Amino acid sequence: MQAVRLTGQGMAKQAYIGLGSNLQDPENQIRRALLTMQGLPGVELLKSSSLYQSQPMGPSEQPDFVNAVAKVSTVLDPTGLLTVLQRIEHLHQRVRKPQRWGPRTLDLDILLYEDLEIDTKRLRIPHPGMSEREFVLIPLQEIEKDLIIPGQGSLSEMIEKLPCYRLKKIATPHVGP
Repeated sequence: MQAVRLTGQGMAKQAYIGLGSNLQDPENQIRRALLTMQGLPGVELLKSSSLYQSQPMGPSEQPDFVNAVAKVSTVLDPTGLLTVLQRIEHLHQRVRKPQRWGPRTLDLDILLYEDLEIDTKRLRIPHPGMSEREFVLIPLQEIEKDLIIPGQGSLSEMIEKLPCYRLKKIATPHVGP
């Protein structure tokens, strides 16, 4: 896989990626996605959270999700990183359907990219809705305890506002440095 648009020679930026899957062996989908991210030109996998099982946000007639969060260092700009992540989704046979929050083999979302706030048709950072999603906040806190979310406040304050969560830690990914 080729790198896309570089932010500049040697100017690596940190980003956080949310991973989710509920089809075709979700735990393996997440592990394979992390391994693929680890081998991307212009991207270095720094940390990854444990794997968590969560109930689907959308239609309840679908399997539970497996979720994780990864911290990466990258020389790709946010749009270039999104393009590469969508290629990984495609390799995992991700099919984009009009139905929102439906089942999927792999979902990779840029949660944060440095302290940038981006709102374009193609990309929103911080990822919209992350403040209400336990399957994002809890794994994110596992790898970055004192994080401040641009425009939203501290990660720990956001977690305190969550309703009683139903997230279940199921495994450690055994991927990363």
